[in-house]
Amino acid sequence: MKKLVGFSVLMLAWISLVWMPPARTAASDVVEIRQLLDHWTTAFRARDLSGIMSIYEPGQALVSYDIVAPLQYTGFEAYKKDYQEFRDQFQSPIDIEVRDLSIVAGDTVAFSRGLERMSGVLKNGEKFDAWVRFTECYRKAKGHWLAVHDHISVPVDLGTGKALLNLKP
Repeated sequence: MKKLVGFSVLMLAWISLVWMPPARTAASDVVEIRQLLDHWTTAFRARDLSGIMSIYEPGQALVSYDIVAPLQYTGFEAYKKDYQEFRDQFQSPIDIEVRDLSIVAGDTVAFSRGLERMSGVLKNGEKFDAWVRFTECYRKAKGHWLAVHDHISVPVDLGTGKALLNLKP
């Protein structure tokens, strides 16, 4: 009888290990968020609005502080319109370069930050090339990360009140 009980306990332990989903770790969450950012970068370069927006949480929870007016965009549709208007200013693909990327992930919230270079040719023929600072916040829903907040900014010369778009890292 003791052998049967011992065998049963061992079998239950083995079955629970086999059926247990792999543990999620902060490292795997960082990898998933990095994949989101890579997907966004690929979509941005391709001017794929649906691909760009696929990393954002649908609905009104999304809030963005962009480098263009207004002070904030609230909701998925408002931010999508902002992306569309930005994209429509360019005649060529928009290149993106990311530097100094840092990602920190907790159990249900995470953020990334870094520097991002955007460059391309505007419809009026002028070249656009600027570095911006970004912070993006994420929420884990149903086991997946989606962005719920973007903050894009550039330094400002306080004496003139003008954005400093010519700075480089």
